[in-house]
Amino acid sequence: MKASTYRWWMMSVDREAEEALDTVRDRYGRIVRPEEAAEIRVRRTEAALKGYRTDLAGAALPLLDVARRALDTMPPVAHVRAWRDVLDSLAVSHTEILRLADLPAEHGRQALWPHLARWAEHGTIAVYLADQHHHQPGLEFTADESREWTRRARAAQDRGELDLIESWYAADGRRITLAYLVEDDASEVIALAGDPGAPLWSVIGRYDNELAAGRVLPLPVPPGVLHPEGPGRFTRPEPAPEVPVQVLLRDVAEAHCVGDVSEALFTATDWGTRAGPMTHLQQLVNDAAEFSHALESEQGRSLGARLGALGRQLGLLADEIRDTAGELGKTVAVLPPHRVPKLPRRPVLETSLPPAAPQRTAPSARRS
Repeated sequence: MKASTYRWWMMSVDREAEEALDTVRDRYGRIVRPEEAAEIRVRRTEAALKGYRTDLAGAALPLLDVARRALDTMPPVAHVRAWRDVLDSLAVSHTEILRLADLPAEHGRQALWPHLARWAEHGTIAVYLADQHHHQPGLEFTADESREWTRRARAAQDRGELDLIESWYAADGRRITLAYLVEDDASEVIALAGDPGAPLWSVIGRYDNELAAGRVLPLPVPPGVLHPEGPGRFTRPEPAPEVPVQVLLRDVAEAHCVGDVSEALFTATDWGTRAGPMTHLQQLVNDAAEFSHALESEQGRSLGARLGALGRQLGLLADEIRDTAGELGKTVAVLPPHRVPKLPRRPVLETSLPPAAPQRTAPSARRS
């Protein structure tokens, strides 16, 4: 589908723009040449518009029509109503893109980007739904077949021989999971419906291989997002300036008095608009905990609880570091003079070796 092609185009355009914007930022990420930054964003919008005209200008409305027909065949549950709102929003953006594209560049380009970004971010939802309209799932197990295969699968799970491969949601709201069922050194590809970490799941089919399963199982529908009201991949705000950890490490390594070390610790644990790296780490862990809970699965709730506890521990640790940094700052002292630098007879030339290729120590984990 051309909407998917457009997303890849936009990702390339956005990445090139970010690389260009990095050249007009200072070491902490602040824009220091705003005129050049504005020109970079204008070029970004022009490139995005070119991709939209190529991939979607003529295909957007037919795509939305097919996606809406697919929605008409689905039960009126919450996610179906939300998808209909997304399609309506995409239709509005399509109209605005065509209107603004005909205006002189100085009038319409600034307002174009949010609409172009909306199609790059959410146009794939229309593609997913359009694919649903063309796919007819195959028959699933009868009740007797499901009971027998579920019994075997639960026994394999107890032995640690139920290897989950991939998981997705179907249009009816069911969670579908592909798995390898291992018995007597032989494996079968099966599909489960429900949460594999909870008691109430069942086997709905057995297949010769993963490809054969994909042909007859319900297609995946668009996955959700953690913050439905939040910004997207192409509309996120500029990151707040932050002192890199490497700079703080260097500040401590080069410090002569306790005030410099105390200031580095305060900077690392600062919060608010000047949040430091340790505060951001705590936010990262807390967001990961929220994501795990949002999975609405037994394993997700368990891991979310662990991550939430770690986030709280990081908060307590940051408080303790700030208290200690304050006490350190009250210490009026410098390093004793006997810690004299040991200099080589000749200055060391600045050389750096190319980074070694990463070594694979274990196979990559499968998605589940």
